[in-house]
Amino acid sequence: MIRILIADDQTLIRAGFRALLNAEPDMEITGEAGTGEETVRLARQLRPDVILMDIRMPGGDGLAASAAILADPMLAGTHIIILTTFELDDYIAEAVRVGAAGFLVKDTEPEELIRAVRVVHDGDALLSPSVTRRLMAAMARVSREPVPVPELGLITGREREVLALVGEGLNNAEIAARLFITPLTAKTHVSRIMTKLDARDRVQLVVIAYESGLVRPGWNVPPAP
Repeated sequence: MIRILIADDQTLIRAGFRALLNAEPDMEITGEAGTGEETVRLARQLRPDVILMDIRMPGGDGLAASAAILADPMLAGTHIIILTTFELDDYIAEAVRVGAAGFLVKDTEPEELIRAVRVVHDGDALLSPSVTRRLMAAMARVSREPVPVPELGLITGREREVLALVGEGLNNAEIAARLFITPLTAKTHVSRIMTKLDARDRVQLVVIAYESGLVRPGWNVPPAP
């Protein structure tokens, strides 16, 4: 059973998410919060598997709450999906930097939201296609010196190739096609890279690839819509 905490300051939105997700046989809403501070408190109390986190809430916004939750070692098994009515580049970049596993707009189709919960619960990462494009474009526009990542020395040459392709936004099937390997092999490489780099999920690998300079701004970055 996937245990879910809903964090949103609008009662009607929480009610809608609750009705939708509680109808799924493998999902259970264990709590609801209307402020950032309450979300952090309930997360530590309930230890949910997935949190649906609104960005704009009183009492500490969703990004601050996400940072506090994802920095707590007792909540290492908790995954956060950021939900907002806006696709703002600054929010997207900051959300993935603090460790959010997904970023979806609130008008996402119900089936996509349900799928997203299952995807992040299984340890993968989820960004809607438009959000992915905006994230990649936003990171490409940032002018900064590469940040040293000593752990990159732990990965093999092939894993470095895979990490660069993850940084370009390719999924496992696309990586497999590019490197002439099977999708299962690509998935295995990605899993090993996450372990070696101590990354929570695939989204953090994108950030590492860019901030380390492994993928340079402008390389194969799709345009933002």
